[in-house]
This record gives sequence, C-alpha cells and structure tokens, in this order.
Amino acid sequence: MKETLNHLEALNRRSMLRRCGMGLGSIGLMSLLQDQGLLGAAKEKVFNPLAARAPHFRPAAKSVIWLFINGGPSQVDTWDYKPALEEWNGKPLKNFDKFTGFFSGSVGGLMKSPFEFKRHGECGKPVSSIFPNLSKHVDKMAFVHSGHTESNNHSPALFMMNCGLPRMGYPCVGSWVTYGLGSESDSLPAFVVMSDPKGRGLPKGHAANWGAGFLPSVFQGTHLRPKGEPIDNLKRVATMTTNQQRRQLDLLSSLNQEHLKNNPHEEELAARIESFELAYRMQSAAPEALDVQSEPEHLKKLYGLDNGKCKHFAAQCLTARRMVERGVRYVQIYSGGMENQRSWDGHNDIKGNHTGFAQETDQPIAALLTDLEQKGLLDETLVVWGGEFGRLPVAQKGGKPGRDHNPHAFTTWFAGGGARGGVSYGETDEFGHKAAVDKVHVNDLHATILHLLGMDHEKMTYRYNGRDFRLTDVAGRVIKEIVA
Repeated sequence: MKETLNHLEALNRRSMLRRCGMGLGSIGLMSLLQDQGLLGAAKEKVFNPLAARAPHFRPAAKSVIWLFINGGPSQVDTWDYKPALEEWNGKPLKNFDKFTGFFSGSVGGLMKSPFEFKRHGECGKPVSSIFPNLSKHVDKMAFVHSGHTESNNHSPALFMMNCGLPRMGYPCVGSWVTYGLGSESDSLPAFVVMSDPKGRGLPKGHAANWGAGFLPSVFQGTHLRPKGEPIDNLKRVATMTTNQQRRQLDLLSSLNQEHLKNNPHEEELAARIESFELAYRMQSAAPEALDVQSEPEHLKKLYGLDNGKCKHFAAQCLTARRMVERGVRYVQIYSGGMENQRSWDGHNDIKGNHTGFAQETDQPIAALLTDLEQKGLLDETLVVWGGEFGRLPVAQKGGKPGRDHNPHAFTTWFAGGGARGGVSYGETDEFGHKAAVDKVHVNDLHATILHLLGMDHEKMTYRYNGRDFRLTDVAGRVIKEIVA
C-alpha cells in the first residue's frame, strides 16, 4: 500500500503534463508517417495459400515448363520412326477399326511419313527432318513412346491430359502443383499460361484446361493474352496514387479478414484476399518479367525473335525462362489454337501442317533448352513436350493426305528436372498404331511429373464432396525408367 502511495505522489502535475505531452506527440508522429506511406499498416498475419511449401521428399525439379503441342502431333512423323510404313505404304492395316479416329468414312491405307528420319546424338535417336534444331538435344530428352489415352475427341482428350480425367470441372496439373508446393515468387503468379498468338484461338475447352476445378481459385492458371495487355488491370488507374491504392487495399483486407473470422472455413475467401495482394505486387513485377526485349541481342537471336516464322513462339519461350527464373512454379505454352489447320491437327496435308508448326516451334524450344542449361536452370526445370493424343498410321482420304486422331499411341518427351537424357521408354507396334510394350497411361505421366517435383501422387489429395480427390484419380505409377 505504501509503495502505491509513493508511486502516486511521484506523479505530480509536471510529470503528468510531460507524459501526456510526449504521448500526444507520438500520436501526431504516427499520423504523419501514415499519411506519407512510411508506416506499415498494422494487420493480422493472413494465411497465404501460395506460400512455398516443402515437398514430400527431396525434389529433382523446382518448376515445370509444359510445351503443349495442341491438336495431336503425329508420333510417326516426329519422334517414333517406323520403317514398316515405307514397306507397307498404301496397303490396308489388317483388322483396323475404322471408328478409331474421328472420320470413319475417310480411312485409307497405311501411309509412310513424308519426312526423312536421321539418327542424332550419342543415343542415336531417329528424328524427323522437321526438327533440325531440337534433334541436337536428344541426349537431354527422355522419350515415352507408349502413351495412350481415353478419347479420340479434342475436348475430352485435352481435359484428360491436363486434368487427369476426360471431363471438365477438375483441377489441372498446374493447379495441383501449385496447391501442393505453392510458389517461390510473392509478386508473380504461381501458374502462367500462354496461348497461340496468331489469331488461331484458344484450345478446345478454353480456360477449363488451366482451371482449378474444385480447388480454391487462387490455384488456377493466369492466362497471358497473346495480344494487347497480357493481364487485366496490370497498370494502376492514372488518377490513383500508390498511397491511395495501398490504403484502399488495406481497408478491403481488413473487411475481408473480419468476415473471415466469422467464417474460418471459407478457403475461397482466404484465397481471394491473397489474390488482391498478389495483383497489387504484380503491377510492378510483371511488366519487368514480361520484358523480353531487355534480353541481350545474341539471346533474342538464339530464340528466333528476328525470325518472322517463329518470333511469336520465341517470345513465349523466352518469357517462360524469365518466369521460372523468378520463381514461377508452372508455365504452360500452347502451340496451335482451335482444330484442323489452326493447330497440329493434320487431318489434311500432314506434311504442310506439321512442317509449318515445326518451323514455328523448333528453334525456340531448342533455344529454351540451351538457355536453361547455360543459366544452370535446366537441372531444376522440367520441360515437357506433348499433345492430347497421337495420329493414325493410315491415311485420311480427301485433299492432300492427312492423318486422323489416334488415342492408342502418342509420344511425350521430358528434359531436365531429373529426367534421364538420351533414353526411350515403351514401344508402339511396327506401324505406330497402338502402344504395345510398357504402356503408359496419362495418369502415369502425371505421377512422374509430381514425383520429379518431390510429390507422392497418392498422398497429394484434396477433400471435396466427402471424398479425397487426387490428380491421378485411383491409378498412376511413376515411370522410374526415365528418372535420372
């Protein structure tokens, strides 16, 4: 009691005025700092769904660049050489089901490849003449020749290849990857998609191919427009200052956080809060990341930015390298848009179709592999090349000879990111019609991609409607034979 009285006695009028005066001064200083934008807003720590997370085990790769060869590239005219097609050219394929492809009334005889194949690299891989630049990198590639899928139609086959099921509404590979691992960048999207920029449109199924499905929307792909502003609202409104925008976002965040307290299980709300903050940070980071013209001249020439046939795809490949270099987890680039001659969908004139698209992609992809290797990024970046299905070894009649869809056989290759270079896994039959040896389902490809990223595909699940879903559904095995 005595100690309390002594303390009160010490608080005389002069002491009280001094203490209160200093307090008022502190309040004034805080107000000035806030007005100048020099005082960070006090706010509670918010869960960031895109924060980098540890994998299940030590990964070989940190990021993925998927070069989606949209439309269905022909395996027998690119990477899967079949000499028997030359010997049996024009003859019917015995016991062929005319409903395998999409046009049952236009089935012709077996058709040899219009392209010459030569062996390349120390592995001696036969490669089509349409890839003069990529053929120099075969010792970096792991080829899977025995791929097969479940649909001969573009849309469900695209969903199958991107989402693991031939139906829309499910999360794609990029969404699963960013859900499992987050992003190493806090100012760029974790998952970026680039579509064909030559007016050919989006692939069948459009944005569902890079959608998050039932995962929180923050994990969906960010589509960079091929023309005009790549992203909506990337530039701040001219009439708004940095401080005004920051205060506006702080107010929005505080309101959303208050709502989140009352609804703690609303994962979509937490994701939306982070999406506002990410968009704010992107206004300064994204323009720099997308500025391919800032690269050295020799590098722009290597990619083909000075080549009229491939400069559009060259810019996208160079952008992909700049993105993974800055911590973006997953990048997907589409070569080709809608069906038929606007993509690798060579129903008519397979020679002209594949020649044209190869000229657009061969140099830029080869440059991407070279550039990643020179910068020490190839070992930690998994590059994937492939489409939604393959093509038939028989001719499709009508006009210049082409090839119809083939869900029974396709080729995919991997490079970097823990893939074993210079190997070929699986085989098709002598004509390239069906996967015959060591067959690989799409779920197996997905399991292998996740494995190289340090993720066990059976453990990475998300509960939805009372069930644990995963990318590989109830199947999938890691193709360990192509893992270094």
